[in-house]
Amino acid sequence: MALGGAAAIGVMTAIQARINGVLGVKVDDGVVAGFISFAVGLFALLIVIPCIPSARRGVVRLIGGIRQRRIPFWMLLGGACGALTVSTQGLTAGVLGVSLFTVGVVAGQTLNGLVLDRIGFGPAGVVAVTPGRLAGGALALAAVAISLSGDVLASAPLWMLLLPFATGVGIAWQAATNGRLAQRVESPIAATLMSFIAGTIVLAAAAGVSVAVRGMPDAPPVEPWLYLGGFLGAAYILLGAFIVAHTGVLLMGLGSVLGQLVTSVVIDLFWPTAAGPALWQIVAMVIVAVASVVVARIRPRR
Repeated sequence: MALGGAAAIGVMTAIQARINGVLGVKVDDGVVAGFISFAVGLFALLIVIPCIPSARRGVVRLIGGIRQRRIPFWMLLGGACGALTVSTQGLTAGVLGVSLFTVGVVAGQTLNGLVLDRIGFGPAGVVAVTPGRLAGGALALAAVAISLSGDVLASAPLWMLLLPFATGVGIAWQAATNGRLAQRVESPIAATLMSFIAGTIVLAAAAGVSVAVRGMPDAPPVEPWLYLGGFLGAAYILLGAFIVAHTGVLLMGLGSVLGQLVTSVVIDLFWPTAAGPALWQIVAMVIVAVASVVVARIRPRR
């Protein structure tokens, strides 16, 4: 069930990436698009939390822990990596396509997930680096290599390909941090609220700088579906904070990668972009990603 939840996170992430990518193109500013997405997610949480008694108690524990300094400052910063995620979606996903964006995230998530699990940073504690987990990580990186073959490197600038990798590193750290905070306040939804507060503050400052440098963005689009990215972000951050204690950072990341890639194939086949990978690359990436999740789940006999 936890792996199924991880795959659902990937599905929502892929859909959010395309929505925020299109929003970034519409307003001609990926950072402003990220701010809009996070602000919508924060607004949704502020409406939902008062209706859930356990969430209200979690928020009270969160506020008390911050005031009494029982919660370390770094636990409050998971949303900063979420801000990087939605900004990168707005800057690159509308050009690269969701599949190519996703495989860059795969590389960052896989490498950082292995490190965070080994040092015990996540709420699951120290997770041994077994041969299966190493092989699963290697297969996930092989999917990245497949995605970069052909004419992809010639059709997209290098910085646009590196940003998704940085996003994957941040996603792994965000999942572990939010999971630790959820344990501390005994409420995943309170941890999600803190993540959105931090991310919205960071993105508000970044959007202000972007507007000062580039000028005012285009008028926000009128299509309602372009504002659904924030709701999806709130849903998958909440789900991730809940299940990471059961899977570890790496395995949750690989499960979400599977959901992302399969959904990316569907999106990019019906809604292609100029710099996206070829069909054979998309199919090969999905096969290798599925193998990475299966292999990583294998445990050695005692």
